[in-house]
Amino acid sequence: MDFGVVVQINPPATRVVSLARLAEDHGFDYFWTYDSHVLWLEPYVVHSQILSQTAQIKVGPMVTNPATRDATVTASTFATLNSMFGNRTICGIGRGDSAVRVTNGKPTTLKQMREATHVIRELANSRSVEIEGSTIRFPWSRNSQLDVWVAAYGPLALKAAGEVGDGFILQCADVDIATWMISTVRKAAADAGRDPDSLSFCVAGPMYVTDGTDASYRHALDQCRWFGGMVGNHVADIVAKYGTDGDIPKALTDYIAGRTGYDYNSHGRAGNDHVDFVPDEIVDRFCLIGTPEQHIAKLEQLKAAGATQFAGYLDHDNKEETLRLYGESIIPAVRDQVVAKI
Repeated sequence: MDFGVVVQINPPATRVVSLARLAEDHGFDYFWTYDSHVLWLEPYVVHSQILSQTAQIKVGPMVTNPATRDATVTASTFATLNSMFGNRTICGIGRGDSAVRVTNGKPTTLKQMREATHVIRELANSRSVEIEGSTIRFPWSRNSQLDVWVAAYGPLALKAAGEVGDGFILQCADVDIATWMISTVRKAAADAGRDPDSLSFCVAGPMYVTDGTDASYRHALDQCRWFGGMVGNHVADIVAKYGTDGDIPKALTDYIAGRTGYDYNSHGRAGNDHVDFVPDEIVDRFCLIGTPEQHIAKLEQLKAAGATQFAGYLDHDNKEETLRLYGESIIPAVRDQVVAKI
């Protein structure tokens, strides 16, 4: 299993770059950032600084979208970064959430997301693509390599991830939900004639290591409760379209009954005053909270469910210490167990 970090790009940008260097030092493989150009700093500018000050870690957005980012511009950005720093970029893509909703926009259609995924992948892999009857290629791009991973929750989006994505991103670390969604994406890939084993499966959620005391655990719950609110935005869209009686796991739909609204200006921030509807059980299920031993046990469950990467959000008050504990005890333990099973 690979390991990633997910962060907001709050100023100062130098802090974000410092976290990326620290993540690499502690053995993380990926460094993901939000992509909401109004709420936070412009990610790709910061990505260039991260890449210039690290040696191996891969960098990319979790996630970009085709509404606020033209696909050809996005592809050019990745191809340019690859030409400057080697093939160390990764692209997560979705229909659009905070980046579009904060300006009262709407997410794109799945068709538009599929098309953007194809355009970005072809151009950023130094290949040509047909766009509105014209053949487009970056004449300056040589040997660029980029995977495009699709973030999804609903049935049709999961189907799209399996059919067109190089990987799948699930922003929810619940084991039961991950098991169902990964299997759904794998089936969609197989039905489309693709090898499901060729896809990557990234499960993402806040990671907060506690000291085993009840006070530490309660503090971690409050620091990570925002995540249930964020996931609830996507779930609300799913419920509005499909209702609550379909195949979607009840654990993902039942808790939003008390949801009354959402302020995107507090998106992803600990201490939100509008996520009280998220119960402790959901916070615990959707995140990785507990002692190092509890983190290791849940990571093993996620790995058994088919996850090939866990990406931990650091949007809380214990960033550096979390990276240290993962690097010193959690990541080595999980990787040692992987080796032991071979």
